[in-house]
Amino acid sequence: MGSTWRPPTCPIAGPTPRSYKYPVLSHSASTHLSNSRRSEHTHSLPVSSSSSSSLEAVRLDECLALCLWCVIMTNQDVVVSEMGIAAGAALPGGPAGPAGGLFACRSAAASMRQTYLDLAAAAVAARSASCTSWADAMRASSPTRSSRSASDVDEFTAWVRKHPSALSKFEEIAAKSRGKKIVMFMDYDGTLSPIVADPDTAYMSDAMRAAVREVAKTFPTAIVSGRCRDKVRNFVGLSDLYYAGSHGMDIKGPSSNPESALCQPASEFLPMIDEVYKTLVEKTKSTPGAKVENNKFCLSVHFRCVDEKRWNALGEQVKAVIKEYPKLKLTQGRKVLEIRPSIKWDKGKALEFLLESLGFANCGDVLPVYIGDDRTDEDAFKVLRKRGQGLGILVSKCPKDTNASYSLQDPTEVMEFLLRLVEWKRKSSSSSLMIRPRV
Repeated sequence: MGSTWRPPTCPIAGPTPRSYKYPVLSHSASTHLSNSRRSEHTHSLPVSSSSSSSLEAVRLDECLALCLWCVIMTNQDVVVSEMGIAAGAALPGGPAGPAGGLFACRSAAASMRQTYLDLAAAAVAARSASCTSWADAMRASSPTRSSRSASDVDEFTAWVRKHPSALSKFEEIAAKSRGKKIVMFMDYDGTLSPIVADPDTAYMSDAMRAAVREVAKTFPTAIVSGRCRDKVRNFVGLSDLYYAGSHGMDIKGPSSNPESALCQPASEFLPMIDEVYKTLVEKTKSTPGAKVENNKFCLSVHFRCVDEKRWNALGEQVKAVIKEYPKLKLTQGRKVLEIRPSIKWDKGKALEFLLESLGFANCGDVLPVYIGDDRTDEDAFKVLRKRGQGLGILVSKCPKDTNASYSLQDPTEVMEFLLRLVEWKRKSSSSSLMIRPRV
């Protein structure tokens, strides 16, 4: 519901006028207008003695402010009365006399009213376009192709040429790894476990767990996830790994080493995160299938089970809540909206922190390998590309803009790659021992 706004001075008597509905903007516009008006110098129009008894003098700045107010209202869900729009008609006409001035102003008011209506229509169209682009962005970050057309196949083939399979190019990767200390970094959802409808049931297979266990025995290994650190650790079920939860904002080393690295750069945001979590749970109840997950230092709003027709409305609900918390930011992942503290910390920063904690920050013989499927993993891929050191591997069946060098299609291929890497490392280590000269 809008509200009817009337000018401070209403010199025109008569029945309650019709009202015009306009779409809503922010309160800051009216605050800015009010402050501006107080600081402006006011000018009064001359009023003839014959008209002073029937019409009150209306200051020019009042009318200009009214016009500006009406324009501002074209972006707000506020009702502006026809009387407000026609208030300019009360202005005296100067040399032409009251009647002429009144006629001229009413003509101008009628023209202005049509202009305001045109602006309102444009505002609605702009807001609709904004909503469309928001929904499009959610779709772009969450591809749902179940089958590929011929053009899709051609596009994917071209993409794979640029980001070749880490399996088909394994010998190339092995050559780059020779003589280097490999450090493994892996995302969880969509990388070690399949993406599932219910995020609470995203269990990894026993075969994958066995593969990750072998990787951790062979290389320093970290799981870097947007999930709560404790939750992802429970999913993986292995103790000799580093775990970085909440997109790297909650890092802990192997439980066998109580003095291992612990990093929580966003601790001060915990009360705010909890508050927003409760609000989002309440707000999203009206959207069937929506699920809000508290990942301790960040929040996830899953829309995998939400009807696509409701994506836009859900996105607007989340945006409306986050708007009240300027210290938080909203990002998108695979069928998930992420709410995080607005600090300069992400999966790339977590990778750098872990390399430093392991003593590899400035080592030229270290080779970080990062495997991930999500948009948030791009921060880690960018760090590796910037360092000119390390390999980024994107897990995806669809072409995506990425800073990764190689690709794998799904967790099954990830497991195959991990097992081949372990096997290669053990064979190369055995070979080097066999050819080592005797002293």
